[in-house]
Formats: sequence, structure tokens, C-alpha cells
Amino acid sequence: MTETVASRGLDPLGFIEREGSHARVPHVFRPVVAAARDRLLDVFGAQLDSAYLYGSIPRGTARVGRSDLDLVAVLRAEPTDADRDAAGALGEAVDKEFPEIDGVGTLLYSRARVLSELERYDIGWFVACLCTPLLGEDLAAFLPRYRPDSLLARETNGDLARYLPRWRQRIAAAGDREEALRPLVRFMSRHLVRTGFTLVMPRWNGWTSDLREMAEAFAGYYPERSAQLRRAAEWGYEPAGDRAVLRTYVDDLGPWLADEYARVHGVRTPRPEGWE
Repeated sequence: MTETVASRGLDPLGFIEREGSHARVPHVFRPVVAAARDRLLDVFGAQLDSAYLYGSIPRGTARVGRSDLDLVAVLRAEPTDADRDAAGALGEAVDKEFPEIDGVGTLLYSRARVLSELERYDIGWFVACLCTPLLGEDLAAFLPRYRPDSLLARETNGDLARYLPRWRQRIAAAGDREEALRPLVRFMSRHLVRTGFTLVMPRWNGWTSDLREMAEAFAGYYPERSAQLRRAAEWGYEPAGDRAVLRTYVDDLGPWLADEYARVHGVRTPRPEGWE
């Protein structure tokens, strides 16, 4: 039992282990991480409560020239439009300076929101389990341990239905331009694979961030949809600029997943207007 649990991202007591660490950051990406850390301090200064890495770089699976740098900045107050603009400018500057990465994304939250009861099983879990501390106080110390249960599934991904109309609008705006379609395929593929995985996560009893492993876990419970999710996992890594792929997402796989998710786990607790 211990071997099975350990292989699925859980500790011996069945709690989700934190998946990344500074020790896993490949040597080639360490100057990028150091530059991002310094610039977060320069940009946000005393506003910055804490900062984190997440994604493939702290997991040690990043690909040179292909992977992006994913950051979280937790501020002492609610982020403003000016804060978001500053984070965007920081990302553009770091991306331009370091060819080792392909883009920088920075999520901004307030400390109060991360630690709120409403976000305990979404952003709180994300920070505690999927983020690697970079600066400041580690807020995981104020959050509970997490199991891969139905509550976590509902609060992390139980809102796909509300995204689908927005996705249709984004597809329409992209037209037939491959350079616009490719990032949409990558983003939506990843979102759907993660939703499919968390749908079965409590039964699979574990956590992984590997898209292919997620798709395989899903396939064990929904074989009739397994080919779709396996293809989506591949497109999540190597996206095709194909409008037809996106149409299958919003007309078939996405609606089915949203309905099945609501049936199995329920719908995510509504957030205040303006919260994403």
C-alpha cells in the first residue's frame, strides 16, 4: 500500500505531497528563477507578502526553449489593474532576456483571499500543494493538509460549465489564424485533461500534474472517452493550430465533462463578482 500511495503523489497518511522544490529546478533555469525573484521584489516591494513558483520548472520537467515560467505573487492587499499591468511588464522583460523560457505567467492574489474559507480548497490548496516558496512567508503553514477527495475535486474544477461560453467567444475571435488557435488548443486541452482527471481523482486516490498520467487515470473509469482525453493530453504538450479541435472541445467533450462533473461532485461554490 505504501508503495502505491507514494507513487501517486501522496504521503504515507494519504495527504497530497507538495510536488515541486528548488532542488528539482534544472540548472539551466536557475538564473531565470533568480531574476524573477529579484524583479518581483523590485516591482512590488513592501506590497509583496510572498511569492511562489509552480509548473514544470520546480517539478524538474521543463523543456529548454519550450516551457514557460509560472509565478504566483501574493500581495498584502487585493491586486489592482496597475498591479496586473506591472506583473505583465515584469513577465515580458524576463521572457525577452532569457531564451531558455517561452513566456512568463504571473498570478496575483491577496493574502486574505489565499487564506479565506471560500478559497481553502482551490487557491489555498494550489499554493499549499502545487507551489514552491520563492519569497516571504509560506502560507501553506496556515492551511490544512489535503486529501484527493470529492470536496477538493468540486472546488478546484467544478466550474467548467461557466467557462464554455467564454471559450466559444475566444474561438470565434481567433478566426482561422493558426498563431491564435495554437495557444487556445494548448490552454483548453490542459484545462479539459485536468478536469477529466479531477473527476476521477477521488477514486484513483492520488495526485499528478503529468497530463498523460492524468489521461490514463481518467481512462480507467471512462473508457468510452479515453481516446479524446489522451489526444487532449498530447495537444496540451504539442498543440495543433486546428479550429476543429476546439469545436470538439466546446460542442462535445467540454459539455459532457461539465455535466458529468456536476453529477458526480456537484458545482463549485460561487465566488464574488470579479474573482476568477
